[in-house]
Amino acid sequence: MLFSLLGGVALLLYGLQLAGDGLQGLAGARLRSILAIFTKNRVMGLAAGAFITAVIQSSSATTVMLVGFTGAGLMTLSQTVALILGADIGTTLTVQLIAFQITDYALAILSVGFALYFFGKPRRIKLIGTVLFGFGLIFFSLKLLSDGMAPLKDNEVVRQMLLGVRDAPLWGILISAVLTALLHSSAATIGIAIASATQGLLPLASAVPIILGANVGTCATAWVASLGSTAEAKRVALAHILFKLMGVMLLLPFLQPFVGYVGQTSENIVRQIANAHTFFNFGIALLFLPFTGPLARLVTSLIPERPAVEESSRPKYLDLMVLDTPALALGQATREALRMSDIVRDMYRDTIRVFTENNQEVQEQIERKDDWVDTLNREIKLYITKLSAKSLTEEQSEREVALLSLTSDLETIGDIIDRNLMELAKKKIYKGLRFSDQGLKEIIQLHDRVGQNFEQVISAFASHDPDLAQRVILAKDEITHLERELRAAHIQRLHAGLPESIETSAIHLDILTNLVRINHHVTSIAYPIIEAK
Repeated sequence: MLFSLLGGVALLLYGLQLAGDGLQGLAGARLRSILAIFTKNRVMGLAAGAFITAVIQSSSATTVMLVGFTGAGLMTLSQTVALILGADIGTTLTVQLIAFQITDYALAILSVGFALYFFGKPRRIKLIGTVLFGFGLIFFSLKLLSDGMAPLKDNEVVRQMLLGVRDAPLWGILISAVLTALLHSSAATIGIAIASATQGLLPLASAVPIILGANVGTCATAWVASLGSTAEAKRVALAHILFKLMGVMLLLPFLQPFVGYVGQTSENIVRQIANAHTFFNFGIALLFLPFTGPLARLVTSLIPERPAVEESSRPKYLDLMVLDTPALALGQATREALRMSDIVRDMYRDTIRVFTENNQEVQEQIERKDDWVDTLNREIKLYITKLSAKSLTEEQSEREVALLSLTSDLETIGDIIDRNLMELAKKKIYKGLRFSDQGLKEIIQLHDRVGQNFEQVISAFASHDPDLAQRVILAKDEITHLERELRAAHIQRLHAGLPESIETSAIHLDILTNLVRINHHVTSIAYPIIEAK
């Protein structure tokens, strides 16, 4: 009996995960666009939260994702409140499907799912197979749980304990909440309750407190995920907890009438349990949706913003919580890579100041920023490596390659600035050298032209613009030709015996060489953009 119960719970959790992975893969990149479009008003946000949770098969996962988005600055608390309420509605779909009790067909569903996944060639067919296989496991696990609990129906001690929940609902809520927090799934806890009910062990009056506890316990995952994050992320997790707790407290005085009403919706105890879960979450949504603004202000007052010094070397957007959603994770990695490009661009722009102003403070800032770039490059690559283990579409794989190429070239550009150009600048400063007026103008000219190309390639990457990337590549020969002209002009000044040119010749020529090297890596960023066309 113990092995049946443990194995049943394990299969139930794994089935929920598989079904969620498959549905999520079918939804693809739509999840990100849904979040962007449907947060414009409360009703659309509610619908978006319900849809996304129905896809992911977990309100905890949706709330964790929202915690990550707010922590990364993608969303605000006011935008997420309606989504949280919608997520609570979306999670009822799984329980309603479980309540159909098609356990006798579980093995048939498993077989069809396996066949589609194993023999199917198109990725969409394989994902449909994954979804069916996941639901097959869910239904089969419920059969194992139900069969495993069969011997308990004749055990008077167990029967009295479960009946006691009816008379002490707070204990039932507490135990259910703890179990749900451990399992990270309210659907799993309610699934166990359904399996108990099928054996006559759990009447509806005892099942309702368990349902309420499962709804409270599902908040634990998001709260743990928010620890160590921003105040805004903590507020999202707290909002979820408050919705559930206030809903439970408001329902407790009316528990008996609620049980009586739910009992009239069906003669089947399993359907009654599923309906109770649905009614509770719909009730919370209808009750709190008109007051999302005041609730957001309440949560904000409970968790005030704490001033903190931003660490530029620390990733801001690499949210581990969305790695299971490749489209969202790639979007986060792209944001971090663009932030990294901003730092490298600032380094490049300030480089000329060190040469023209002999500014050692700026030179030290550039060297410090190169350390930031090295850290971000490492973190982005580690993040993308974790993502590569997931199933990616062809388009997502191309985006992944382009991201890796971008970060690698950006780090190299940063290294050229730090290890080459700054070393040349220090040599010029320490030796008290001065460029000729014409020589300095030529260095600034080439620096500006490479800088323009750098700006264009980052814009091309951010906007997925292959035409702009093509212009960057075409400019490579132009910049190389310009460098040769400027090198020849410098040599002419050497022949003319200009003292400043003779003293700074090695530094001058090395600067031109390194600027062309930087442009080579700028051009390298453009190629994956064109190939993805």
